[in-house]
Amino acid sequence: MHDPVAVPSASPTVTRASGSLFGLAYGDALGAPTEFLPVAEIHRRYGPAGPRDLVGEPARVTDDTQMGLAVGWALHDAGASATPEVLEPLLRQRFVAWAHSPENNRAPGMTCLRACGGLAEGLPWRAATIADSKGCGANMRVTPVGLVPGYDLETLAGVAQLQAALTHGHPTGLAASELTAYAVRVLRDGAALTELPGLLRDRAMRQRTVYRADWLGDLWQRPAVDDPVTFIARGWDECLGVLDALDAALAMPDYGGDPCAATGAGWIAEEALATALYCAIRHHDDPVSALARGATTSGDSDSIACLAGAFVGAAYGMPAWPADWRDRIEYADQLTTLGAAWD
Repeated sequence: MHDPVAVPSASPTVTRASGSLFGLAYGDALGAPTEFLPVAEIHRRYGPAGPRDLVGEPARVTDDTQMGLAVGWALHDAGASATPEVLEPLLRQRFVAWAHSPENNRAPGMTCLRACGGLAEGLPWRAATIADSKGCGANMRVTPVGLVPGYDLETLAGVAQLQAALTHGHPTGLAASELTAYAVRVLRDGAALTELPGLLRDRAMRQRTVYRADWLGDLWQRPAVDDPVTFIARGWDECLGVLDALDAALAMPDYGGDPCAATGAGWIAEEALATALYCAIRHHDDPVSALARGATTSGDSDSIACLAGAFVGAAYGMPAWPADWRDRIEYADQLTTLGAAWD
């Protein structure tokens, strides 16, 4: 068990991509054993503070980190060519490889598996995606989009929504993925964790009527949907609603209860974002506690904790985490390579 890491007030920018990627994996590993457990059982097994140290040699992650790496490598392979024509086949290749990998044995989500099946068959992605799904599988893997240093905010938005849309076609999945990537970007660029609710609300309001047809094509065309603005505004409105819940929760005293009671269980995209934000902001001065709080939840604990870790790591860099964890986490070599490329 580790004592709280002393977080510097302004960590070096050069380590923030690594800090975010490793934070994602650390949170994933801490939350994996607690997913599907009630909070009382988590307390019984780990104590009231929840899981606070990696277990296993190496500590195993779930499909959250695996798919985050798939997105990361697709972006890495694309280099500066961040266009839908370049990125779609690279994302498709990485997603299908993940789906067919023998390491894909970590209780992956059915939406991702079904959509990847269609992608593997060669279907156009708009035919392969699960149109009505806003599961958190789209934004649990989007962290790398916020870390690529060459993306302007328009490119970040398009890439974040495209990688989501390959499997999750619901507008809230698209909007929540963009907000997650945007949160990682502004933290990497120096914003404070406590500033995030206001920054994300402002972003959501400004993007509410923006449909990115150059990235999404005719994805908006659904029964009872009259136009693309109506389609995408629904997603942003649901994200704004959960940001309201986050603001209300943060305004109340923290009695150490289950974050899911305040901002949702995290199985769907906007709730995973809000509950991870809650954990990261409540414990902005104690990174390991942010992960432990995410893992001590009654909902999608690994996804909540992995996003909390991505946020905290983007804010503070590698100094946020216990130094000995780096060599104890699964896929450390890939996390190191991608982090070094973007740091």
